Amino acid sequence: MISEVELQNRCTQNRKRSKRRPIYCPIHRCYLHSVSQKYNLYASGAGQLQERGIGRHRALILMVNKTTVSLQGEWLEAFWCGQCEQTKWYHVKKCDRTYEVSVASVKLWQQASGVIDPEGNPSVGEFTRTQARMAGNNNSRNFR
Repeated sequence: MISEVELQNRCTQNRKRSKRRPIYCPIHRCYLHSVSQKYNLYASGAGQLQERGIGRHRALILMVNKTTVSLQGEWLEAFWCGQCEQTKWYHVKKCDRTYEVSVASVKLWQQASGVIDPEGNPSVGEFTRTQARMAGNNNSRNFR
């Protein structure tokens, strides 16, 4: 049997858990459920740093010293919206304790690390791409 003191200790332990990230749908304002990992963003040019508020001179110095600079507090992540009933990729910016969410653009995909190019590998031919999309194992007849 659990004593009352043990029960109170368990309740206080549960309250120490971190809460869910308050990320909400920009259209419906409902909670978004994460369905992917975070893909960090990197800047590979001084202009990208200047867009984020870093001065021109400092941005140029950073680009001379490093080929890419990690953008802290920014990433791409897929979320499920219960109102839209679909999964969308969003650009998430963490600002103190709040999050700014916007639909991810093609330009941002080029700044992310570890993601698959949405246009596909440019070195792969159209035939191979088509065959890879087809379901089933009967694809060998197309090679005859």
